[in-house]
Amino acid sequence: MKKGWKITLIVLASLLFLILVGPFLVPIPPLENTQPAQALADPDSMFIEINNINIHYKKMGSGEPVFILLHGFGASTFSWREVMAPFSEIGTVIAYDRPAFGLTERPLAWEGDNPYSQESNTELLLGLMNALQIEKAILVGNSAGGTLATAFTLDHPERVIALVEVDAAIYQTSPDSKLFQWLINTPQMDRIGPLFVRYFIQNRGENFLEMAWSDPTILKENPEITAGYQKATQSEHWDQALWAFTQASQPPGLAEKLAQIQVPSLVISGADDRIVPLENSIQLAEDIPGAELEILQNCGHLPQEECPEAFIQIIKNFINSQTQGET
Repeated sequence: MKKGWKITLIVLASLLFLILVGPFLVPIPPLENTQPAQALADPDSMFIEINNINIHYKKMGSGEPVFILLHGFGASTFSWREVMAPFSEIGTVIAYDRPAFGLTERPLAWEGDNPYSQESNTELLLGLMNALQIEKAILVGNSAGGTLATAFTLDHPERVIALVEVDAAIYQTSPDSKLFQWLINTPQMDRIGPLFVRYFIQNRGENFLEMAWSDPTILKENPEITAGYQKATQSEHWDQALWAFTQASQPPGLAEKLAQIQVPSLVISGADDRIVPLENSIQLAEDIPGAELEILQNCGHLPQEECPEAFIQIIKNFINSQTQGET
């Protein structure tokens, strides 16, 4: 009996050692073939410092209205490439990369608020508008960009002309278990978390991107699209920043506040969205007072890329209807 207890204690002690100490013994090989973000910039890339972060953005057109395009998880300004020029025909269009994505600076240490949190992202958008002297804008948010657009509209409704939710992740939340949140912020997970991020992006990233399309054969026929999404993994510290973003992610808590939105709102969804189900967008249109709903057939989670012409026309019609309603 005593021998059995000793074996049990040895096993438990070994497991505890592996859990507490093991992660610190795992080698973390440095990322290869990465560069400073600005070395990866496109000819039309611009950079501006907002709240001590060097923000990468693109701008087209002039005058009003001003469209601000907010990308989703794993995306960047690249995801708006099909629609920026058409929107610039009727106003100014700005798309920027949020921290942890694209070519925006990825801080690994900071004082004060976590730059990857929803609150910091909301203040970053406000700071960008102030710096670019944009009094009011039409916010167009795709997926997690829709989460940010919603949060900003609730916090700063006086700065929003209209809200366009594109397959917005409002009801999709990160795990809200206190145990989960505690676990991913332990020193052990902080050590090995970037390895999990590398594995997901390098081994599952293309599968995740394919899920975003109604017709994934488009990606196989146009490899430059996948390459555009993978460009961010050539930037320094992308794995650590994406892990920091994961640690900062919290349930947005926006669903119960949607009735407070008073700006003109449009909800767009691809009928074949496999990431944010269509029924979520239908519910969103019901929960935002007076919101219009448009469903794009044969289109997935990224209608601005997969169905750009229909997407552009829907938004132009919406903006025209709002303008006519004011006259």
